[in-house]
Amino acid sequence: MAWFRRAKRPREVVPEGQRSIVPEGLWVKCQGCSEIIYSKELERNLRICPKCGYHFRIDVHARIDLLLDSQRRTELYDGVRPSDPLKFKDSKAYKARLKEYQKRVGAPDAVVVVEGTIEEAPVVLAVMDYRFMGGSMGSVVGEKIARAVERALEAERSLVIVSASGGARMQEGVLSLMQMAKISAALARLSAARLPYISILTDPTTGGVTASFAMLGDLNIAEPGALIGFAGPRVIQQTIHEELPEGFQRSEFLLEHGFLDLVVERTRLKSTVARCLRHLA
Repeated sequence: MAWFRRAKRPREVVPEGQRSIVPEGLWVKCQGCSEIIYSKELERNLRICPKCGYHFRIDVHARIDLLLDSQRRTELYDGVRPSDPLKFKDSKAYKARLKEYQKRVGAPDAVVVVEGTIEEAPVVLAVMDYRFMGGSMGSVVGEKIARAVERALEAERSLVIVSASGGARMQEGVLSLMQMAKISAALARLSAARLPYISILTDPTTGGVTASFAMLGDLNIAEPGALIGFAGPRVIQQTIHEELPEGFQRSEFLLEHGFLDLVVERTRLKSTVARCLRHLA
């Protein structure tokens, strides 16, 4: 059985002066076309592949900088923090998991609410952060978004919500699911007051977020190639035992089938949202 054994070769020692040292993170492989992109060029291009147009995910602060004017920004409700009412524990205690993500992301939970302007149009902006437990919707996310809606009502401002989420947060059980109804009820009051609400769906937007406020906008706008749906395509395919259409649950597919109003590239997103707000207001 000697041929199954891997022969050990002596490790070649390369002199220090001859080693090729490439800094980590200098190059990025595109998930759309597999091309290698210089990371600084990618950042300059708003994290859009210059070769195929693939939209990489961006964090919450980059999203705020992309949409809001640089002046007159005020973060709201940053003191609202999560608790552990169910004393939940899986492979790790929920409290410990929260502390881990808070340290890693530098935020108390998976949404940031900011009051500002988009091309001088006054708005309340809520942006979900997928880095924090997959952007899952727990009590804090629901509370801050509901307060954002109430603030838009009080100040008579337009509302913009940017979704990026895997759905409800299982560690909070039914308390998480209740947020769907709470936010939807608040949005109904906003609609009755005839104040605009634009929903921006980014990759990915799934689960209870899609099943509630993400699809309730006066206009539902998505970035190109974003995964949007309730259950994921693999779960659906395993359930119905049928081959799914190409591009199923991607934003272009949903636009074609009437679930979205617009698919807009990131470079044109701010100007498009501002134009829509002016028309709606």
